[in-house]
Formats: sequence, C-alpha cells, structure tokens
Amino acid sequence: MQDTDSTTNVSVSISPAQLASWMRLERTRSVGPRTLPALLAAFCGDPDAIFAASQDALAEHLTAGQVRAILHPPSADTLRLVESTRRWLEQPGHAVLALGRPGYPDLLANIPDPPLLLYIKGCAGLLAAPALAIVGSRNASTQGKANAQAFAAALSGAGLTIVSGLALGVDTAAHEGALEGPGSTVAVIGTGPDLVYPARNRALFERIAQDGCIVSEYPVGTPPLPSNFPKRNRIISGLAAGVLVVEAAAQSGSLITARQAAEQGREVFAIPGSIHAALSKGCHLLIREGAKLVDGAGDVLEAMACSPLAAHRASPLQPQPQPQPQPQPEPDTIALPPAEQDDLLAALGHDPLHPDTLLALIGGTPAELSTRLLMLELAGTVERLPGGKVQRVVRGG
Repeated sequence: MQDTDSTTNVSVSISPAQLASWMRLERTRSVGPRTLPALLAAFCGDPDAIFAASQDALAEHLTAGQVRAILHPPSADTLRLVESTRRWLEQPGHAVLALGRPGYPDLLANIPDPPLLLYIKGCAGLLAAPALAIVGSRNASTQGKANAQAFAAALSGAGLTIVSGLALGVDTAAHEGALEGPGSTVAVIGTGPDLVYPARNRALFERIAQDGCIVSEYPVGTPPLPSNFPKRNRIISGLAAGVLVVEAAAQSGSLITARQAAEQGREVFAIPGSIHAALSKGCHLLIREGAKLVDGAGDVLEAMACSPLAAHRASPLQPQPQPQPQPQPEPDTIALPPAEQDDLLAALGHDPLHPDTLLALIGGTPAELSTRLLMLELAGTVERLPGGKVQRVVRGG
C-alpha cells in the first residue's frame, strides 16, 4: 500500500500561475489531442509561447480555423473554470500534470492521442510504476469478481500497480484486491477529479485517493457524461504495459479497452471461462484474436517481466510463485453435510447448468434440490445466473 505524498505531487504539478494557459489550450476548440503534441513541440512545450505567437507563425502548423481559435480570447466559462481549478489545486494531494512536463507518465505520452492535462488526486508517483490494467464487466458474476480480486492482490503483491476504471463489478474488485499489496492502484475516472461516480463507490474512491491515485482528463465539475467513459479507456490501457480482461460479454466496453491496448503495443491477457457463460464470450473472442490465455497471476508476471514496455520502468518484475488467497468463512452462512455438498458440487462441475439438468444427474425432488442450492448459495459456493442457471464459485482465482 502506497502513502500519498503531497510534496511529491507539488514537485511535478504545473503551478497555479501556469494553469491558465494550459487550460486555455486544452479548451481551444478545433485543436484536438492529435494536433496538440506537435504544436507544443513546435513551441518548445510552452503554451504561453503558442498564445504569444503571430498568426503567420501559427499558420505554419495549423489550419486557418485553428489559428483563429488559438487567437480568440479565453471565454468567461474558461476563466471561471481556471479559478475553480486553482482552488482545487491548492488542496493537499492534488496535482495537474501537463503533457511533456515532469511527472507526466511516459507510456501515456506516447499513445496517439494523449490527454493534454491529467488531474490527479493521490500519489502521482504511482503513474511511473510498472502497471497492469484489469478490466471487465460491470455486471460481473461472483466468480468474475473473485478472480479480479485475487489476480489484483497477487499482482500488487509482486509490485505491479493495478489500473482500472472504478466502475462496479470487475473494476471495483480489482481496486480492492490491489490495495492489499504494495503495488496499490490507479483509478481512471470519467468525471472531474472532484466527483465520485458511481456514488456507491464513494468509500473506495476515498481510499484510493488516500493510498493510491485518482486520475482524470476532465476538469473539476465535469459530470458523468456517457461519452466520457469510453474515451477514458485509452488512458486505462495507456498507463499500463498490459491489460487483463477478466469477464466480458461479446459486446463489451472492455473489448474496446483491450483492442486499444493492442493498438498501443501493450500485452493483452484474458481469463477463459465456460463456453456456456455469456460473460466468457468476450474473453474467448480476444483469445482467438491473439490475447494470451492466463489462468494464474504467474502467467501475467512471466509475460510482463519480458515486456519491453515494463523493462524501462522502475523495479523490473521477476515472476515468482504467488500465494493463493484462502477461502474465508462467511458470517451467517449455512453449512451442508460434506457428502451432500460433494455430491451436488461434483454434478455441477464448473459450467453453468439449469436446475432441471442437475436434477436429472443427482435425482431427488425439485424441492430438495432447491433447498440444497439455496444453502450453497448462502454459503457463497454457488451463484444464480440470468436465465435460471446456477454456477459453482471457486475462491482464490
């Protein structure tokens, strides 16, 4: 677990005096993220020099419409936002990192469309650590969340920082697992850094802000607009040397993140599942497209240790056996006699099955089976899936 060091953030953050020109450049219409890096390079990385340049000097790098946009004075809305951001920046642990300036993560700077500014709450130093992104379904199964938590805990224990998106489901489980180890976690959010979405993750947000790092490309006050979340996925993959997809349907936003990762030259990993499970379809599709199949944290560590993207970062990783989390007794659960438990779980196997199929395998009455399944569900050993099927839950990945 990392401790937030606000003095480190101060050393890499742009100053309040520099904030106005950077935010004005960020909010200049018609000058997009693919144009800005080249424009900054042409003016020595100094937005003040861009705004002080002549029309002819700007025309060497921009279209006529873009030149007019640059020369237009900042709007009243922009000036108000700069002032509110200055107030936010004065708080401990807050920082604004600018493209091309110290503290801005190298891997992210080299994607095709890096954000001009990153609004940081927490330990900005984590952005320079070896990292793996873990993504998956918001409507994850109990097994999927258990896998995400177990992989994240083991990989964080080996020194990897886990990057995810603070969504419900797999993201939440990955952040929680990562906070158990020294690698900690980075949450890339789709709102301003001062807002929490979803609200149910407020406690997790605050914990990450204290022991990890919250990152956003959106300025303070930005609400949870639907279009912002797919856009921020390029940052999730861009901050990491690889992406692990835990569970995903065939039409999942996690597949977009994984494909962006591949386009960015990152490693892509996927956990396989049952051929009958809808949330395994996306992972299987990625594996067919070339993602590495993994069934343990050691598989990821071995590949990451050889990754050229991870090699230049701090603390090169060495794959090593990772202790597997042991199942913990759940409070207020109901235990079945071992013989009955073994009989039913053996028949269930690891694929989703309809209760009618189970009944044909083990015999008995529907009422007896329903009672036994309910007891296993209360014990956390079985979960019910959409469509009436049930599935066994294995703890510890």
